Amino acid sequence: MPSCEHFDTGVEVDPPPNVCWTCVSMGSTWVHLRQCLNCGQTRCCDNSPNRHATAHYHETHHPMIRSAQPDEDWRWCYPDQLLYIPAEAGGYEVAED
Repeated sequence: MPSCEHFDTGVEVDPPPNVCWTCVSMGSTWVHLRQCLNCGQTRCCDNSPNRHATAHYHETHHPMIRSAQPDEDWRWCYPDQLLYIPAEAGGYEVAED
């Protein structure tokens, strides 16, 4: 099963806010939110007009994000392009195609 060295960030982040503050400051809107698991910042997803979460990755090289949407529990590694979903035994596993 594939995995990556980026999954365990060693960082505890606070619960995500329910806004993309970068969009708010621009007077823009977002579709869904993603939280950086390296610094805790919450930004808008790639379906949003400004794609701030991906821009944050390109600026900082922080590799791991999670969904900040209620009732969603997944993680994404940008450099390795891996989606992690909850495993039946606990923890996370790479989603298989």
